[in-house]
Amino acid sequence: MSSAVQEMLEILDLEPLEVNLFRGRSPQSGWQRVYGGQVIGQALVAAVRTVDASRPPHSMHAYFLLPGDPKVPIIYDVDRIRDGKSFTTRRVTARQHGHPIFSMLVSFHAGEPGLEHQAKMPDVPPPETLPNEAEMRRKMLPTMPDPVRRYYERERPIELRPVEFDRYGGKKYPDGRFHLWIRATARLPDDPAIHQCVLAYASDMTLLDASLAPHGRTLFEKEFMAASLDHALWLHRPFRADDWLLYAQDSPNLHGARGYSRGLIFTRDGTLVASVAQEGLVRLRRETPA
Repeated sequence: MSSAVQEMLEILDLEPLEVNLFRGRSPQSGWQRVYGGQVIGQALVAAVRTVDASRPPHSMHAYFLLPGDPKVPIIYDVDRIRDGKSFTTRRVTARQHGHPIFSMLVSFHAGEPGLEHQAKMPDVPPPETLPNEAEMRRKMLPTMPDPVRRYYERERPIELRPVEFDRYGGKKYPDGRFHLWIRATARLPDDPAIHQCVLAYASDMTLLDASLAPHGRTLFEKEFMAASLDHALWLHRPFRADDWLLYAQDSPNLHGARGYSRGLIFTRDGTLVASVAQEGLVRLRRETPA
């Protein structure tokens, strides 16, 4: 197993402190604030550990309240709101320095037989035909802000292969559509909960950046300051996060420095396994007066 995937699994493996109380840590990678997907993934781990494995999570709705401090642990407090006959509900609050920094509701359901339909998977090139991580770093690293560059220079647990790679060179996509293949860079344990939490971790990657696709811009540009404000994830069907998944994204709206983006996640055979929605801050930095 790669060291980056091992570190991700260790970060998602929270330390139990007391009943309904867990402690998580952050990687010491030089970021000024905690990566949002890490908090989503850790919060889901905390919620999952208070529910029987026969009832998996199917939806989660989160708000980012304050930037996370990577230098200190994060405390996750789980409120067992409801244990019903069909559904279970948990509220997870993440705290640092005595203040809540993140709040998430998670719903669990064992699933029932019934009618089915799903959206069709977009027709895009397979991941093997797209630039790999080394090629992307070679082309993109010189334009990235220093903290982002340091992150991309390290081994990472999630591999990304964008379909519309030319958008990083300034090409505009008026319909705001952006597709990328994602997967863990090493095989994961077979526990379905681990794959769900890893996908929750990865679901925050690039989604906010999709709001700039119609403008031919990206959040890698130094002129932008960005932060996730809220995040929703629905898990529809089983999957493995160490197999290639297509993350099909679009952005219906950008206004008032807030970008709204959506995503559908498919397996290679076209099965829709998850849906995502997010609003985030997309702010042009103000120039400091001379």
